[in-house]
Amino acid sequence: MTDDAITARAREIAEREAATLLERTPASGRLYERASNVMPYGVASSFQANDPYPIYVRRGEGSRVWDVDDNQYVDFHGGFGTMAVGHAHPKVVEAVERAARTGTHFAATTETTVALAEELCRRFRLDQVRFTNSGTEATMEAIRLARGATERDVVLKIEGSYHGHHDAVMFSVVPNSDVIGGREAPASTPLSKGIPADAVKQTLVVPFNDAEALARVLDDRGAEIACLIMEPIMMNIGIVLPQPGYLERVKDLCAKHGVVLIYDEVKSGATVAPGGASERFGVQPDLSCFAKAVGGGAALGAFGGRADLMNEITTGVAHMGTFNGNPLSAAAGLAALTEVLTDDAYEYLDKLGTILAEGCQRAIDDTGIAAHAVDLGCKGCVSYRREPLTNYRDFLECNVTLFEASWPWMVNRGVFMTPGDEEQWTISVQHSETDVNLYIAAFTELCQALTG
Repeated sequence: MTDDAITARAREIAEREAATLLERTPASGRLYERASNVMPYGVASSFQANDPYPIYVRRGEGSRVWDVDDNQYVDFHGGFGTMAVGHAHPKVVEAVERAARTGTHFAATTETTVALAEELCRRFRLDQVRFTNSGTEATMEAIRLARGATERDVVLKIEGSYHGHHDAVMFSVVPNSDVIGGREAPASTPLSKGIPADAVKQTLVVPFNDAEALARVLDDRGAEIACLIMEPIMMNIGIVLPQPGYLERVKDLCAKHGVVLIYDEVKSGATVAPGGASERFGVQPDLSCFAKAVGGGAALGAFGGRADLMNEITTGVAHMGTFNGNPLSAAAGLAALTEVLTDDAYEYLDKLGTILAEGCQRAIDDTGIAAHAVDLGCKGCVSYRREPLTNYRDFLECNVTLFEASWPWMVNRGVFMTPGDEEQWTISVQHSETDVNLYIAAFTELCQALTG
């Protein structure tokens, strides 16, 4: 079949499967009506919204979740990549229960918080670290630290990347093709209303995997730029790997111009390797930001790096937060990193991830679907473009119609997935080969339905 014929078939499948999903989830529909009275879109975060309504989850255990209609799913959503430990892991539950019995909050640092800081420094090769409550806070604080240390104002970011919802980085986040700008000068387009018009002057954009474009910007405006914040692996458009030598060149260019290199490892930290992307690719930034998987399912973020930069906090760069290092979150994070996400766990996650990606790729190859599968630790995805992505503009070539068919198809067959084509699957230590094979079987059937 031609790609156009497959796309037409995908529209038919999407319509049919969406209707089936609504029939299966009436309680979610009722809860949406109730929730919409008290929350915009009926959800706690706009990322959780879906059309016509989201699936509301009641509970999770191991590799599975149950929605409010009592439908059971194998969870490959993973809380947008947070739940590498799986749901209700006994080690994490024990640690949180113990912490709850001795006090849930003090706004004073506990020994558990200190121990977690030590583990983060060891695992990610940081001199010092500070805690936040989310990835957004972590990137916000790291940028402030870089600005304070360099006495410069301008932030440089990667085209199409998401680094949280504070004003400095809410530019060029999955921009539409009509506002993207040229390849030589990507546009700094705000994602949200409510961002001051003058803020655009403080944020510049460069493409991923293009060191020469970075060199040109730094040669032109390097003296104004405080930092480059980037995901070492782009993970808000599927998965885009850095090309060989790219991260090394980025680090050298930033050092040459006195620009602080910040890695956003909110998604890659503790998922793609024990020490995140900096370990996997061997390039250490000046500062790193973490959240999601490092918290073991609790609300926890962190940023850290070179001691001379972190010491700016003691000489005038503000960093506060009543709940920073909260004992419940610290207990969950420490248990996750020291008792669950061990070296053996990463070997197991690599094994499952390879099985899943290879199974999806076989289905793609056998049916000729315009797609490819990526495998990276407990993270991976199918992107609906034949060739691997190298930057954001490649992502714009993906066939979103195929994803719109795949999402309800997979959910209707017991696979819980993130609701956007820019996201990835997350495998937990509590997943099994049986779980992975369920995903492969459902995806294979989808490919056959699209082409049969």
